[in-house]
Amino acid sequence: MALDLWMFAALIVFILIGYPVAFTIAGVATIFALLGWALDVFSINLMGALGQRFFAVMTNPVLTAIPLFVLMGVVLEKSRIAEELLETMGRLFGAMRGGLGVSVMVVGALLAASTGIVGATVVAMGMIALPAMLRNGYNPRLAAGTVCTAGTLGQIIPPSTLLIILAEVMSSAFQQAQYEQGRFSIETISVGQTFAAALVPGLVLVVIYILYILGRAWLIPGDAPALRERTTTVSRAEITGAIVPPVLLIVAVLGAILGGVASPNEAASVGAVGAILLAGYRRGAPRGLILAGAAALLILAVVAGLAPVRLQRSDTGLLQYLMAAVYSGLALVGLAAIASALRALGRQRLVTPALAQTLIVTSMIFATILMASFFSLVFVGLGGEHRVAAILESLPGGATGALIFAMVFVFILGFFLDFVEISVILLPLLIPPLILMGHDPIWLAVLIAVNLQTSFLTPPFGFSLFYLRGAAPPEVTTGMIYQGVAPYIVLQVVAIAIIWLVPSIATWLPGLAF
Repeated sequence: MALDLWMFAALIVFILIGYPVAFTIAGVATIFALLGWALDVFSINLMGALGQRFFAVMTNPVLTAIPLFVLMGVVLEKSRIAEELLETMGRLFGAMRGGLGVSVMVVGALLAASTGIVGATVVAMGMIALPAMLRNGYNPRLAAGTVCTAGTLGQIIPPSTLLIILAEVMSSAFQQAQYEQGRFSIETISVGQTFAAALVPGLVLVVIYILYILGRAWLIPGDAPALRERTTTVSRAEITGAIVPPVLLIVAVLGAILGGVASPNEAASVGAVGAILLAGYRRGAPRGLILAGAAALLILAVVAGLAPVRLQRSDTGLLQYLMAAVYSGLALVGLAAIASALRALGRQRLVTPALAQTLIVTSMIFATILMASFFSLVFVGLGGEHRVAAILESLPGGATGALIFAMVFVFILGFFLDFVEISVILLPLLIPPLILMGHDPIWLAVLIAVNLQTSFLTPPFGFSLFYLRGAAPPEVTTGMIYQGVAPYIVLQVVAIAIIWLVPSIATWLPGLAF
């Protein structure tokens, strides 16, 4: 009866109608579970595993890093770092043709690595950079496409929620594939490996975008002229003040993960605390105390890792007690700095909106993941898993043909579905057969990550398009935005082809670091 195929088709239809995604997924799963039970093609006893699946999601140590990374991004967005970066980069590159576009892309990459929130980045740059580009004579289509695309870099440049979710999905699929191969020594894929694999491809993507902007400015000077507005020359101190703080935060978070010093949860905590201190520094907290607190926490993290103190041991001596006192003093200085930063942010009423936005984003992500777990349980019970594997194995071209089909299918679904829905509903079904066919899971994860990033730009339901439409000036029409992102979608397909042909772009850094 092919209930599994009808189930997937029904899900897409109801999502396109506009029902809330989490409720749609749960409703479709419930209807087809009952229908399959009534037709005797689905065992209702499978529903007994639902509680265990939900518990596993909510206690997953990888996914619990998501709220902290979201908080880090929201706090940085509220502290107006994007505005200062854009202004500084615009003055730095504005004298050259295409310079404003290059500055937008550079700022997008920096914000991607420090916030990872697409909506906040697109809206911020749509309100700040887009009017400046239009005032200086940029083609509205090029300006809109550049702002939209720069905002989506937060999904491919780590840390990002997409990569965290993708790491968990790929790890589960990799383990499932190994079980089916009869292997008893199971390997896993960590968030750190996924971050490391995506870092170089993300930077390659930024370089491709910048080359496109400069090339277009050279071929069609009127599309991306040099800065017309008179501005003061940017000093080294201004460049340092705008770039160094977010870069230090990026290095602290990614360095801790890639260096194996901290787990994703711990690194996310470092990022959240660092973002609060940085925001407090920018928004009126005592700067001396903030710098002292940041230095104290950094020293504490290093020395406590090199020389940990365990006071519960029976052989603890005077030196250990002195070290414990020093560590406690450093911790108190750090706590005082955090309290001061929170007090400054609280006076400007930034704490409550930041926490509320974090709660909304996190709830949306976890609700979708939980309901997708329900959906996949019913889909597998209806035989959908075996049907997908059979379809991939029957395609011409073997493993390569199957991967081409999967990538095209994900790309097409990106026109209609969100990356979370594709990641947690479709990928657990597609990935195990592809791994069994011999594809490297790390390389596969990066290909899919770039592909999923494209879903933010593809009309009619690309989220970046909606974000920019809400923030863009009235003279920038929806049609202009669609036309502006089209070349960047082609460039992302080119990037996928480059990673496909040169797998070492994705596999070199994780192989080196892990």
